[in-house]
Amino acid sequence: QVQLVESGGGLVQAGGSLRLSCAASGRTFSSYTMSWFRQAPGKVREFVGRSSSSGDRTYYADSVKGRFTIARDNAENTVYLQMNSLKPEDTAIYYCAAGQYYAGPNSDDYNYWGQGTQVTVSS
Repeated sequence: QVQLVESGGGLVQAGGSLRLSCAASGRTFSSYTMSWFRQAPGKVREFVGRSSSSGDRTYYADSVKGRFTIARDNAENTVYLQMNSLKPEDTAIYYCAAGQYYAGPNSDDYNYWGQGTQVTVSS
């Protein structure tokens, strides 16, 4: 069982940066694939990126590749999403999610979700 809490969202101008944090509690955090998703009003939840359980492999959606970076600190039970060169279309609620080793870019793969943190990018 994993509990997740996101933080770090806010209002930023286009071109700016934010770093989101996801603090996890649970017995076996290091065994989970950890991902970030986002959901804009009226849109489906979409995959942003994920980190393998060991943190040695990361994957990103094409829409954020080169701008966003996931870092994972298993010792601190925390995963981060560094967001640079933000665009208005990045505006969404961002969610941290934990899934089994096989979890990929589909939201249905994930068992545990945080409450979300709002990111708003102004033009």
